[in-house]
Amino acid sequence: MIFLLPNEIKKYIILTGDIMKQYLEVGMMNNTHGIKGELKLTLWCDDMDYLRQFETLYLDDRGKKPVKVLSVRPQKNMAIIKLGGIDSIEKAQALKGKVLYCNRDDAQIDEDANYVADLIGCRVADTDTGEVYGIVTDVLNYGSCDIYELETDGKRLMIPATPDIVKEINTEKQIIKIKKMKGLFDED
Repeated sequence: MIFLLPNEIKKYIILTGDIMKQYLEVGMMNNTHGIKGELKLTLWCDDMDYLRQFETLYLDDRGKKPVKVLSVRPQKNMAIIKLGGIDSIEKAQALKGKVLYCNRDDAQIDEDANYVADLIGCRVADTDTGEVYGIVTDVLNYGSCDIYELETDGKRLMIPATPDIVKEINTEKQIIKIKKMKGLFDED
């Protein structure tokens, strides 16, 4: 059965329907390191310091499979991680290709920082007119700043996340307010 809802109710469902993910991806264990159960972890989080704050990580996105973090150290652009109960190369090999998750409640982040998982799905609207330009589908970074990739009417738009453009981010209400500048969408 399909229910048709008035537009004002649909807007309310969109604003309040999504719940922020509790368990966030920190990286993927892509190979073993040595014979004592250490693993090479490709970081999907900001840096090694972020990863080091956790005593427990999870082997699933619901927090049902906790694993104790015994040590973390850098190696080139990866981390070498030692997890509780993984004490042989055979046990480590069973984890190759698996993603590690953290509980957002265990993490300390800067007050003005946002998780990429919370930005994806946010509406991007004009701070002056309220016009919605699209929905964030990805957050990219090529070095100088984050770039929000938007989907709107089948088109892909890119917005640099600089202070002169991004004026407000409210992940709880799933909205990012921007100041549109000339040439931002290649139509001006």
